[in-house]
Amino acid sequence: MNRELTYIYCLLALALATGCKKPYNPPVISSDNHYLVVEGVINSGNDSTFVSLSRTVKIAEDVRSQPVINSAVAIEGEQGGAMYDLQPLGDGRYFIGPMHLDATKKYRLHIKTSDNKEYASDYVEVKENPPIDSIGFTLKNNTLQIYVNTHNAANNTRYYRWDYAETWRFHTKFQSDYIVDPVTKQVRGRRPDEEVYYCFADDKSSNIIIGSSAKLAQDVIYQGPITTIPRDAEKISVRYSILLKQYALTKEGYQFWENMKKNTEQLGSIFDAQPTQLQGNIHCISNPAEPVIGYVSVTNTQSKRIFIDNSQIPDDWLVKYPYDCGIPDSARYFNPKSGIAEVDAFIVRGGAIALEKMYIQGADVGYTFSTEFCSVCTIRGRVQQPAFWK
Repeated sequence: MNRELTYIYCLLALALATGCKKPYNPPVISSDNHYLVVEGVINSGNDSTFVSLSRTVKIAEDVRSQPVINSAVAIEGEQGGAMYDLQPLGDGRYFIGPMHLDATKKYRLHIKTSDNKEYASDYVEVKENPPIDSIGFTLKNNTLQIYVNTHNAANNTRYYRWDYAETWRFHTKFQSDYIVDPVTKQVRGRRPDEEVYYCFADDKSSNIIIGSSAKLAQDVIYQGPITTIPRDAEKISVRYSILLKQYALTKEGYQFWENMKKNTEQLGSIFDAQPTQLQGNIHCISNPAEPVIGYVSVTNTQSKRIFIDNSQIPDDWLVKYPYDCGIPDSARYFNPKSGIAEVDAFIVRGGAIALEKMYIQGADVGYTFSTEFCSVCTIRGRVQQPAFWK
């Protein structure tokens, strides 16, 4: 009896313990603050300037970003100097063409939102940005590691930031020579304009890439790490290209991006650097107590592109396809055992992709087929070749 009572008491205690739990939502998650986020670099040289405006969102919200539209955005010179108005592109992005700013002046970004709030960055000097010397890569630890080399002979840049856009050509696991005609609903050969074996895909850098030569005698960045690609990545299965952009930073700008990097990428254990408050150079004029996220720099953007062919990669670096692509299946015009027209069932009506003709003892009996994921590249890329592609 005592054992049974003990068992019942344990069950009751467990029920009470689990039943009394309440979800805890800390104030930082549920707070309704939507702070302005400013992203962009004022380009002092021959390139255009793009600025993106958005607002922070709560962690619990479904949306990832909240673009700020219908704002007046301008670049202002110090002491009543020149003013340049940016044009809206939609989705919180604003644009102006090359301005060729005076390198002896300072400039700032001025923003007036649709709710009549005003924001402005500090006036910032034009920072000289030397050309990119070269982009290279090494094969190390079963990865392709891309790096940058740059220098300033005058030793007055010292602080750098980079971002990149990458494009690659790839192909599906299987090549489909046939298609279901949208009119006749019959399988026919693909025309040249219907090829879906080779495609192009794109991506952009999402991490913060910075470098400094402040502790060196010469202003040189040698093999500064940019990105790493695994040996089995589809990106390097045919041909890969990276367009690297380089920005020069002030010391204060570098410190901002360094703190941002620590706060977003290097937190994961008690031994990592602890979060710090990000002190940008953009302020709310209407309400000085309102935090604003972002840092505006003024520099001439430098860019360089390289191509990497699969022939430059070791032969045993085989691509790992993003989908499970097993051996192709087969479908007959008529299966004598089942009495079913498998071509009609699996390809015409079932959505499978016909690959090639299937023959038995020289007779055309049907097609091999696979899934769309394994034989149609346009589900994750585009057929059209980019204008810059060699």
